[in-house]
Amino acid sequence: MKGKHKSLDRISALPQDTIEKILTLMPLKDALRTSILSKKWRYSWTTIPKLVFDDNMIVSSRNIQVDKYKFVSTIFHVFLQHKAPILEFSLTITDDAFSSEIDQIILHLSRSNNNIKKFAFENWGTISCVLPRPIFSLEGLEHLHLTYCDFEPPLLNKGFRYLMQKSYNPDIELNESEWVELLKCLPSVQVLELSQLIIKHLDADDMPQKQAISLPNLRILVLDICFIELSFVLYMISGSPNLEKIKLKMCVDHDQLCVDHDLPDIQDYTGLKLDHLKEMEITSFNNNDLEMDFVKLIMANSPVLKKARVELNSDVSVDEEVKMLRDMMNIPFLRTSPITIERPKDD
Repeated sequence: MKGKHKSLDRISALPQDTIEKILTLMPLKDALRTSILSKKWRYSWTTIPKLVFDDNMIVSSRNIQVDKYKFVSTIFHVFLQHKAPILEFSLTITDDAFSSEIDQIILHLSRSNNNIKKFAFENWGTISCVLPRPIFSLEGLEHLHLTYCDFEPPLLNKGFRYLMQKSYNPDIELNESEWVELLKCLPSVQVLELSQLIIKHLDADDMPQKQAISLPNLRILVLDICFIELSFVLYMISGSPNLEKIKLKMCVDHDQLCVDHDLPDIQDYTGLKLDHLKEMEITSFNNNDLEMDFVKLIMANSPVLKKARVELNSDVSVDEEVKMLRDMMNIPFLRTSPITIERPKDD
């Protein structure tokens, strides 16, 4: 028995910062349970800097309203008991019933936790959530991850001044001016990821040069797009002079999505400069003329490019692949550039 007590005492005697690191690595539900271990452990969780909530952390009662109450009550109970600055906050919901409470949660965070550096919200329900304007009050954010949600335009001069990384899966339709205003909120962003990007209101003829953007700190750009949206990609690239990596996942069902759309004119970007681009990766490449022109344009204007990888869409035949390789070998700058073309891993 004495040996067991010594072992328990040894763990309890750990420095508080070590205990915090241990609790941070645990699921929040388990970290909260440590409060029943002893008086010393009762409030140990209240100073952990990272809070991760998932609506699966509650035991389902098969009553949506009861589950909603339990989940939201848990979040605000933690807020009430928590004593230290929250540096990282993550919230995942899988049921539409919880979406209406997001305003209250973000409002609380905006009022009391301007120290937050990382904020993540993942919505896996069937209805897009609208994030309230107070999210722009989290001015110290450096990392932002959003899934299936919209937000209202920021108030004047409000934005994420220190944001370095943003991942966004939108369900929105923005015109040119709204995209420009959104990007103005990210002056310090270094990593930008936009998933399932559908820009229905942007015409290829209207997008370029009308309203220039400036993302001087952007280093990595990751986009999930349809090839008709290459005008938007080029628009982003042209305003990001220090890009080091571009990663694109092309839309597989491009033929169906491109009906009634004007295609962009890549010739508008022949003066593009990518003096710092070292890596380019394109997956689900459909081998159409526009995509090929895009690859040629990027590589012709990237003097320090070290790696270019193109993974073909499974619909691209072997004969098309051979023709593609033959065409590339006839282009001087591509013949000497480090480009690899691969079949999909499933093949």
